[in-house]
Amino acid sequence: MEMTHTYMNFAQEKKHIDVLSLFLRFITSLAALLTAMVVVFLIGYIFIKGVRHLSPELFSLTYTSENCSMLPAMVNTVVMVIITLLISVPLGVGAAIYMTEYARRGSRLVRIVRTAAETLQGVPSIVYGLFGMLFFVTALKWRYSLLAGACTLAMMVLPLIMRTTEEALRSVPDSYREGSFGLGAGQLHTVWHVVLPSAVPGILSGVILAIGRVVGETAALMYTAGSVPGIASSVMESGRTLAVHMYVLSCEGLHIDQAYATAVMLLMLVLAINLVSTALARRAKR
Repeated sequence: MEMTHTYMNFAQEKKHIDVLSLFLRFITSLAALLTAMVVVFLIGYIFIKGVRHLSPELFSLTYTSENCSMLPAMVNTVVMVIITLLISVPLGVGAAIYMTEYARRGSRLVRIVRTAAETLQGVPSIVYGLFGMLFFVTALKWRYSLLAGACTLAMMVLPLIMRTTEEALRSVPDSYREGSFGLGAGQLHTVWHVVLPSAVPGILSGVILAIGRVVGETAALMYTAGSVPGIASSVMESGRTLAVHMYVLSCEGLHIDQAYATAVMLLMLVLAINLVSTALARRAKR
C-alpha cells in the first residue's frame, strides 16, 4: 500500500514538473519569437522607407546641399573604425592576457581593473563625449578631428573588448597550458601559440560588438569629431560618420528621405561587418 502511495506521489510530481517545463518552454519560445519579430519589423520598416530613395547622387564623392551624399560619411566611418580598433584592440587584448595568464590568482589589482571595466561599460556615451571634448579637443588642442573621436570611442569600447577577451581566455582549458608546459614551452610561447588561437572566436565576438558600437555612435562624436560633411583629408581634420550624417539630416527636417536611405546603408554596413567577422571566426575555429 505504501509503495502504491509513493508511486502515485512520484507520478503527480513528475506530471507537475512536465507541465512546468512545457510552460517555461512556451514562455521562452514566445520571448524569442517576439524579439525576432521586433528585429524583422525594424529592419523591414527602414528598408521599405529607405530603399526607394537610394539614388546615384547619394554616392557622389563630394557632398552638397542638393545631393546630400553619404559617401564621404561612409569613408569617414571606415577610417574611424580602423583607428579605434588600432587603439583599443591591442590595449584590451593585452590587458586581458595579463589578468588571465600573468597576474596572480585573486590579485587585488585584477579585481580593481574588472570593477573599473564593468563601471565604464555602464557610463553613458554623452559623458565620454564631454570628456573627449574637454581633454582631446580642448586640453590637447586636437580640435574637432577623427583622431579625437577615435580616442574617445576607444575608451568606450576598451572595457568591452577587455572583458570579452578575458572570458574567452578563461574558457580555454587548463590542460592546453599544462600540455604546452609539459613539452618545454615557455609562458610567452604558450600564450601566443596555444591559448590565443583557441580564444580567437571569443575575441572576435568582442571586436564585432565594439565595431557595432563605433558605427552606431553619435553623441560622443558630435562633441569630438564634429559634423563636417566632406571626406577628412587627415586624422586631424573633422568629419562626420554615417550615424552622425543620418542624425544631422533628420534633425534638419529637410532631407528625411535621404536620412532613411542613409539608415539603409548603415544597416547594410553593419550586416556586412558581421558577416565578414563571422566568416573569420569560423575560419579561426578550423
